[in-house]
Formats: sequence, structure tokens, C-alpha cells
Amino acid sequence: MEAIWSWFEWLYEAHGVNLSIFYDSLDRDRFFFGLLTTIRLSLICIVASVVIGVVGAWLQTSRFKWTSRLVQGYIQFFRNTPPLVQLYFFFFAIGGVLPKVPDASGHMVPPIGNFTWAAISLSFFAGAFNVEIFRAGIEAVPKSTSEAAEALGYTRLQSYIYIILPLAFRVCLPSLNNNLVNLVKTTTLAYVIAVPELLYVSSQIWSDQFNVREMMNVLLFTYVGLVAVLVFMMHRWEKTLKIPGYGR
Repeated sequence: MEAIWSWFEWLYEAHGVNLSIFYDSLDRDRFFFGLLTTIRLSLICIVASVVIGVVGAWLQTSRFKWTSRLVQGYIQFFRNTPPLVQLYFFFFAIGGVLPKVPDASGHMVPPIGNFTWAAISLSFFAGAFNVEIFRAGIEAVPKSTSEAAEALGYTRLQSYIYIILPLAFRVCLPSLNNNLVNLVKTTTLAYVIAVPELLYVSSQIWSDQFNVREMMNVLLFTYVGLVAVLVFMMHRWEKTLKIPGYGR
């Protein structure tokens, strides 16, 4: 590997292409840490937003009107406001009024860190869209299916978990795929509250190395790769779950 790092250093010295993340160990470690942070934040938000979507879609079908209205209020709040404003709201408005707690060294710090606030905010934002996606998938399942499940002795919750939801998943996977791709790209907003994700660490690197052009290209292709992996996995999952008559 040393030969590869040396080649990138030669490339900078000979042609001015400063890809310091390859030949400088400090920049390489910083960029790799930012990549891992972005992946971790994306995975947490994907799982949390899907859970929110599944639960929210279930509550929308509840016999109690107040649960449906509560979910609708949540959807309208998070779908009709910019995600950057939501992130600021959680971090400054809510986080600012929480009582501080002592850390291991005795300093008073906020009880919730910036990474956690980013995960909470982005999960709620994507979850609002996922609720509508799953609701549309549930409505696409023929009503006779749930009636047949009830005739077989399934409770309403059992019917939803074991029959309706698996069929709805097949219908809404393409829309869910689009929303999750947007979610991964939206994680760059965590930059504004100093979460050390890809964009944040890249800005530190180009501030030190004055290689904005090179780092912007690296960022672009890195996100293309991350999204490509997600799309590939979602398409494979979609093909695995495909049933004739559903999802077309």
C-alpha cells in the first residue's frame, strides 16, 4: 500500500492534484472516520424511519380517531417544514432547554449529543414520508385478504403483521427505495451541527490542504458509491419478495 500512497504524493508534486486523503495518514484517518460516521448515521436513520413508517401506518388504520389525527399532525409537521429547520429545532430549541449533566470528567454537557439529535431529526423527517408510503401499500392490498385472515381467526394486529404488511412491503418497495436514497443524501445536513460525517471532515481537510476541487470530486463519487450500494440491495430485496399480481 505504501507504493500507492507514494504515487498519490508524486501526483500532487508533479501535477498539483492534491488527494491528500491517500498520501497523508491524518487526512486519510479523518476521511475514513467521516465515512464510517455517515454510514452509521444512515443505517440508524433507515431502520428508525422504517419502524416509524410501519407503526404510523398501523395507527392510521386504528378505530380510534385520535390516533389517526395524531399521526396526521406528525406527518404534516415533518413533511411541510425543511429538514434543516427541523434539525436546528431539535438541536437548539429542544436541546437548549434540556438540563445539562456531568460527563466523566465532571464538566456539564448536554444529555443528548449532536449525532443523536441528527439521527432523531432525520429519522422523524424520513419517517413521515414512510408512513404515507406504507399506508399506500396497505391500501393496495385487497380488502378480501384481511377479511380472509379474520375468517381464519387472526386478530387485527396478527393480520397486519403476518399478512397485510408483507404484501404491502412488496407494493411500496420502489417508493420506499426512493425515500431511503434521499435520506442517505440528506445526512449531509448533519454538517451544520458539527456531526463529523463526510461533508464535515472533508471541509476540515480542504481548509487545511486547500484542495477544495479534489475533495469535492472525492465527495461526489463517494456518495455515488454509497447510494449505488443501497439501490443495489433494495433492488435485490425487491426481486426476492416479488409475487405475481403484487407491486405492478
